Amino acid sequence: MSNTNLFEEFNSVSAKAWKQKIQFDLNGADYNKTLIWHSNEDINVKPFYSKEDLKAIPFNFKSPSNTFKITQTIYVNSEEKSNDLALIALKDGAEALAFNIATEHCDLSKLFQNIDLHLVPIYFDLQFCSSKFIEQLELMASEIKASFYVNFDIIGHLTEDGNWYATLNADHKALETVLKNSAHLKSSVSVNLGLYQNAGATITQQLAYGLAHANEYLNRFSDVFKTEITFKVALGPNYFFEIAKLRALRILWHTLASEYNVNTKCHIIASPSQRNKTIYDSKTNMLRTSTECMSAILGGADSICNIAFDSLFHKNHTSGEQKARQQLVILKNETDYSKINNPVDGSYYIETLTHQLSEKSLDLFKDLEAQGGFLKLLKAGLIQKKIKESAQKEQDQFDAGQISLIGTNSHINSENRIKDQLDLYPFVKQNPRKTLLEPIIPKRLAENLEQYRLKSEK
Repeated sequence: MSNTNLFEEFNSVSAKAWKQKIQFDLNGADYNKTLIWHSNEDINVKPFYSKEDLKAIPFNFKSPSNTFKITQTIYVNSEEKSNDLALIALKDGAEALAFNIATEHCDLSKLFQNIDLHLVPIYFDLQFCSSKFIEQLELMASEIKASFYVNFDIIGHLTEDGNWYATLNADHKALETVLKNSAHLKSSVSVNLGLYQNAGATITQQLAYGLAHANEYLNRFSDVFKTEITFKVALGPNYFFEIAKLRALRILWHTLASEYNVNTKCHIIASPSQRNKTIYDSKTNMLRTSTECMSAILGGADSICNIAFDSLFHKNHTSGEQKARQQLVILKNETDYSKINNPVDGSYYIETLTHQLSEKSLDLFKDLEAQGGFLKLLKAGLIQKKIKESAQKEQDQFDAGQISLIGTNSHINSENRIKDQLDLYPFVKQNPRKTLLEPIIPKRLAENLEQYRLKSEK
């Protein structure tokens, strides 16, 4: 029985025969209009896929076999309090820590108290530009063999803030110093694709802009790249597309890095998108983050930072963070995801999506480079314009009910009240100031509707 092919008694059916059968069952309805779905990435999704679809794919991509790390993000205001939160998280299922550090005067000895740095990978999101601080991390990683990932992204800061940390030359000089002296860091430079997703960019734009963003670093510093690059990615609700997005990212980076003869492997930190999260019926956010984390797992993310369902509006969301960790613990240990290597490899649909996203993103990347590259287009405002256009298209779809968020524009609980629970301002903050260029601003789909509902609360 073990040597029996369970399908050998069934005759194979060609894709053409399947399509003919479907068209017959449609009773005259137009196949393309009825069953073909047109995505915002300009990809036509068919009702079925077969091995015939794989014949046109020129690559044989293999997902990485490493299981993901459950990672807890901690904003460092007080080293002692942040250390306490880190120790609690590690006892409660976290396997890695991501410290968001605001100042270079952070006391690392207090922050790392009682944390086993031999076993716990640490990610650093720095709110400042300091090569000396990163050299301190490099020395520590060398001495104790710690796994440190420094998400140093000067262009990412520019895109989000509108200004360099200091100046273009000073920031690039700092990055060059870091890259030259980072032999013992796991990663010393990162690219934040999550900003583009949260601002409303399509998946194709996220990948192309992220690649062009990374290419700016390679153009200047490829000769001193000593570590893997890290990509920070936000995952949205389009389940299969998001799986394919992470796979396409690895393919695109391998292609680009090969041209510069640098490390073709990349490290991916994934987190759920903010764009589709809501303040009304906020516990539905846990359903959204569950599917988005599943996309990250199946797409091959190295590290996943889940977000609390109430993080948009609660200052103290310890309970929400605990639930977010438990979601990942369940996905990793109780669904057997950690026991299966490369579960989506060979899937006709996902392999096809991966190829289509790779091709479309590469074409857009080449177009960006032909026009002068990412920084030039960013300074001219063209990147911002394209993201705004995509965001508005998606916003129009939400406003028309074509995109549904349960509890917000669908199946609304009119008795739900949230005004008295808002510890944090959950909307885009308008803070006019002088900037070198127009920053890219994240905005959630539900913001306008939520503001209207808040005004209507009694």
